Amino acid sequence: MSSFSEEQEALVVKSWGSMKKDAGEWGLKFFLKIFEIAPSAKKMFSFLKDTNVPLDQNPKLKIHAKSVLFMTCEAAVQLRKAGKVVVRDSTLKKIGATHFKYGVVDEHFEVTKYALLETIKEASQEMWSVEMKNAWGEAYDQLVSAIKTEMK
Repeated sequence: MSSFSEEQEALVVKSWGSMKKDAGEWGLKFFLKIFEIAPSAKKMFSFLKDTNVPLDQNPKLKIHAKSVLFMTCEAAVQLRKAGKVVVRDSTLKKIGATHFKYGVVDEHFEVTKYALLETIKEASQEMWSVEMKNAWGEAYDQLVSAIKTEMK
């Protein structure tokens, strides 16, 4: 696993700190970006099947989106201290198994990474920089690597 520097950690902590209080709103924007880029991704979420509720008003999507953003960002924040990806509230094994079950492939992770970076860019506004983008990209890549290890 590649290293995650103190500078990268500081950028991740700073930007997550600015968006954490509105994690529900940013989480929903994150998922709406995913579905804008890859509309077919909606089929991978059982709670989005057979519903006419608009995505931006779907209570189950709001809950899921907030928890995914929160888990991703919290994992990024403690990456350097822990020296590895640590996920609270659910195991990497469970996350890996779910992603495997729904047929998640590399392209899905790439779309998700792009949507995540765009969401953080929007949320962090003038704080955003190439260094911040690289820090979040590295943290996300390490999280995905840990999830893929458990995809079986």
